[in-house]
Amino acid sequence: MKQMHLAAHFPGVNSTTVWTDPRSRSQIDFSSFEHLARTAERGRFDFFFLAEGLRLREHNGRIHDLDVVGRPESLTVLSALAAVTDRLGLAATVNATFNEPYELARRLATLDHISAGRAAWNVVTSSDAFTGENFRRGGYLDRADRYSRAAEFVATARELWDSWTPDGTSRPFAHSGPQFDIAGEFTVPRSPQGHPVVIQAGDSGEGREFAASTADVIFTRHGTLEAGRTFYADVKGRLAKYGRQPEDLKIMPGVTVVLGDTDAEAQHNAVEIRTQQVSPQNAILALEQVWGRDLSAYDPDGPLPDIDPDPGSSLVQGRVRVADPLAVAARWRALSEAKGLSIRRTVIESTARQSFIGSPETVAAELARFVAADAADGFILVPHLTPGGLDGFVDQVVPLLQERGAFRSEYSGSTLRSHLGLAEPVWKG
Repeated sequence: MKQMHLAAHFPGVNSTTVWTDPRSRSQIDFSSFEHLARTAERGRFDFFFLAEGLRLREHNGRIHDLDVVGRPESLTVLSALAAVTDRLGLAATVNATFNEPYELARRLATLDHISAGRAAWNVVTSSDAFTGENFRRGGYLDRADRYSRAAEFVATARELWDSWTPDGTSRPFAHSGPQFDIAGEFTVPRSPQGHPVVIQAGDSGEGREFAASTADVIFTRHGTLEAGRTFYADVKGRLAKYGRQPEDLKIMPGVTVVLGDTDAEAQHNAVEIRTQQVSPQNAILALEQVWGRDLSAYDPDGPLPDIDPDPGSSLVQGRVRVADPLAVAARWRALSEAKGLSIRRTVIESTARQSFIGSPETVAAELARFVAADAADGFILVPHLTPGGLDGFVDQVVPLLQERGAFRSEYSGSTLRSHLGLAEPVWKG
């Protein structure tokens, strides 16, 4: 049976987290990170995944008060987690736009050493002038250039990691390209994995091509079976032109899981969770993200606005822009009119992340079905509670996956590459 891969995403700043649940704890205390990471390792997960936030988000000119206040720096947190875990991979999201290859390659190689080969880098990009102001680079990078910089950034980092031979000899490096012109000597020996694992999240044509040429893992939102199969075939089909095999890139959608003793109870739990996630205030926020207008006077339990969105709005800062707000608004209106939905109910139905909902037996069967059907190689679980949101899955679903032969019962290696079934990169000295 095709083996699935599993990873855990620490919720951080997103609309998945239910802050009002009495079981919800700090997003900053190390104990929260430690609990979720230890749970993931107890479940024999491949890796633990942290997102990144480089600026506090703003709404209508003010700090967005529905967000957690701040987010610790990922590599620092993962370095601490390396001391309290033994096998779990440790993946940090780090921006290729607001960092430099030498320093980031050094930090990632250091994490790989202190974790004995468990480091991973989720490469993200930004052309957001709002975030760039924190780095005195506001607006300097055109959107069209962000993937070209990222591709050269990853290539340069790999040159730095390869500047030490496998037997521990340092050699000078030199890189000259459109984005970077650096030369010198790298301070960290070749790491236990050769290179840290590279993860990428992106769905555009450029993002898919970047993943096919460069990444070891792609984090996607294509969670339904048919959408997943289409995405899977498209991205895997791009690998050959880069001399890569299908198994060289693992496709792992981000998903939520809601459990119950029965399927009916799980469906009831899912409705309760989603209703908590989309509070009246969050519903208006989601509406304003699409419309780009101050809609605070609207009743969340009333109808959608009859005015059109403002596509050029800067009302919301620090969030991914809606690509086509007019089209999204049209879809929401059609749904609202067809079902007689309020603003809040429309947002609940329109913005739900793909979830696996059911008894442990149902969820285990569905996860295995997706992997067997080549809709995914595995999943990145995004729990709605911090830090205990993964406990039920590890205690109830993982044993069933193991009984099916769909997931490992024990780690067979010590590095993240071994967990993912990825070969160590060939040294290119």
